[in-house]
Amino acid sequence: MTDDQNNARAALREDALRYHEEGRPGKLEVRVTKPMATSRDLSLAYSPGVADACTAIEEAAENAARFTGKGNLVAVITNGSAVLGLGNIGALASKPVMEGKAALFKKFANIDCFDIEVDETDPHKLAEIVKALEPTFGAVNLEDIKAPDCFIVENECKKTMGIPVFHDDQHGTAIVCCAAAVNALKINGKNIEDIRLVCSGGGAAGTACINLMVSLGVKQENVMVCDRSGVIYKGREGMTPAKEQFAVETDCRTLEDAIKGADMFLGVSGPGVLKPEMVKSMADAPIIFGLANPTPEIMPDVARDAKPDALIATGRSDYPNQVNNVLCFPFIFRGALDVGATEINEEMKHACVHAIAALARAPSTAEAAAAYQGEQLVFGPDYLIPKPFDPRLLSVVATAVAETAMKTGVAKRPLDDVEAYRNNLLQSVFKTGFAMKPIFERALAVEKRIIFAEGEDERALRAAQNMLQDGVDKPILIGRPGVLQSRLDAMGVDLKAGDDFEVVNPESDSRYGKYWRALYEMKKRDGVSKDLAKAIIRTNSTAIAATAVHLGDADSMICGLFGEFNWHLKYVSDMLGNKAIGALSLLITDSGPLFIADTHVNNDPSPEQVVAIARAAAAEMWAFKQEPNVAFVANSNFGSGTSAASAKMRAAVALLDAEGADFEYEGEMHADAALDPELRARIFPESRLNGPANLLMMSDTNSANAAANMMKTIGGAMRVGPILLGFEGKAHILTPSATTRGLINMAALAGG
Repeated sequence: MTDDQNNARAALREDALRYHEEGRPGKLEVRVTKPMATSRDLSLAYSPGVADACTAIEEAAENAARFTGKGNLVAVITNGSAVLGLGNIGALASKPVMEGKAALFKKFANIDCFDIEVDETDPHKLAEIVKALEPTFGAVNLEDIKAPDCFIVENECKKTMGIPVFHDDQHGTAIVCCAAAVNALKINGKNIEDIRLVCSGGGAAGTACINLMVSLGVKQENVMVCDRSGVIYKGREGMTPAKEQFAVETDCRTLEDAIKGADMFLGVSGPGVLKPEMVKSMADAPIIFGLANPTPEIMPDVARDAKPDALIATGRSDYPNQVNNVLCFPFIFRGALDVGATEINEEMKHACVHAIAALARAPSTAEAAAAYQGEQLVFGPDYLIPKPFDPRLLSVVATAVAETAMKTGVAKRPLDDVEAYRNNLLQSVFKTGFAMKPIFERALAVEKRIIFAEGEDERALRAAQNMLQDGVDKPILIGRPGVLQSRLDAMGVDLKAGDDFEVVNPESDSRYGKYWRALYEMKKRDGVSKDLAKAIIRTNSTAIAATAVHLGDADSMICGLFGEFNWHLKYVSDMLGNKAIGALSLLITDSGPLFIADTHVNNDPSPEQVVAIARAAAAEMWAFKQEPNVAFVANSNFGSGTSAASAKMRAAVALLDAEGADFEYEGEMHADAALDPELRARIFPESRLNGPANLLMMSDTNSANAAANMMKTIGGAMRVGPILLGFEGKAHILTPSATTRGLINMAALAGG
């Protein structure tokens, strides 16, 4: 290694150790999921109430999944005999890896996990230990156990255990590798039944990869395996039973002999074993998967030089097509657990392979693009498999696995509604999913033309892509066609500006004259001359979008991806002739949706304006199928303070009392009293509000905006909006911090 590489490695080691040590040591903790605040809570959680849960399980074992965490609990078990590239480092030293594996289960599939490091080297004894743990877990992930011991442990456990036992080093690697191979074959046009496969490495991963490839269609006679001693051929001395199954009649004795004319090389062995000369001897458009890590059997650039048409994958994250088990194991376990599968069978593995492969062929999402900025996530030689942070993996793969478990008869708790299950998984990834569902359903019912003022922004381009995929609303983008196309190409999005969506070119558009004249007619008595109108329509994309809506060339507009909110509001109000009532922000929290108003429009509204905002906000909430439960928030509770804000909110409540309202409301009150019914009942037992408030009416934009931003930043809430009230859906002004998902949500709102 060079000095720079040594220095980088030393810095990484220091960062890694600090990462594991700082704060609470390690990467895991246990959290209580039920209330534990009162003596009654304790009597339910433990004695005497816990006895009822125990007897229910004693009466019917399947009740364990209802009354305990077993149905969502996986054991990651190892003896530390083959840890990553570190080898046999022992059970204790393997613990950081197992904690990491458990963390990935939680991160990607919300599966709880215990890491269990067992100091036992005898595979039969280890199997007995694993089997004895069955009452605790819904599934077992065997990890980093050396071959052939891993085969023994897994096979012995599967014989008697009634829960899935899955050695990820074998099957996870095999599934992701085969998904990449399926897509590589689609690109080079070869049939899986016809290819000749050469594998370097006859250990656990190699064996599983070959077996799965054969079950997918590769002919056993077309497979040749090499180990440290060369080709595994019939009659070779000193072979284990595991290797004997791959022995073939052949005169080939070395990898160099075997690789000639091969269609696919699978490397699960060691660095540098595949030489450029060997690659040159392979068939046209060969598939080369060098998975040894950190140094593969051949470096991708070397393989590409030898065979420019090669389709290449590695185990490294710094090259395209990383064969990463995290694409598989969280999601195959998610699907298996959710239907109470007794095993992960071959059909479920096939389902996982094809689901992962199909996802790579589908258009990428905004979330995946945001996580991998600068990379073209478009199906092709450099994108054979999805990226781990593609949020669709959970719903696509887990659903495919769960469905297959049911079809093959290994599901103890079959799903009643597969589509509902798929949607629930999607909503668990996209936090806005449940709250936005009515909006998306409404948007699907009508076709609207939505114009994006900042069309050249990547977020707008991604939102337009999403709209076109859904096939309902029609995007219109304001921007220069050449710039739009170059950015689409750089993003790897297969769309053509002007063909797939309408473009308004501010530099040269046939509608230019019509637009500036419309602006001039609207504002000629407000100091806008013809020359100024021309200049505004040439340079101000918000004015262009508002004019397009005014003239009926678009049904709704979205702006605000840069610049100050009130600046955009001025041009929108001028052209559309509407007066903004207020702005409503929706925060998606772990406990449900929470709306806050007015976050942007009225700096210091009067009591009458507060009431108008509340009525408009309540009407907007009904579109989300949310029943308004409105709290008027101030720095006092029910008359206990005399500040101007308190007086204002009391006056607003009094106005509503006099006028009447078709929603529940109460105030004035502190924010904690609004959100905590028990606290509110102690302070003011006569409160008219039932349950926690879901709309907080704030006395000014400073407090409303601060509350929304703190909930988003510190509380982890997902923000939708601001939703402009008073424009009947014709205009929406976002903020520069809006994400692509936020823009997609707002496009759905505009499209409804």
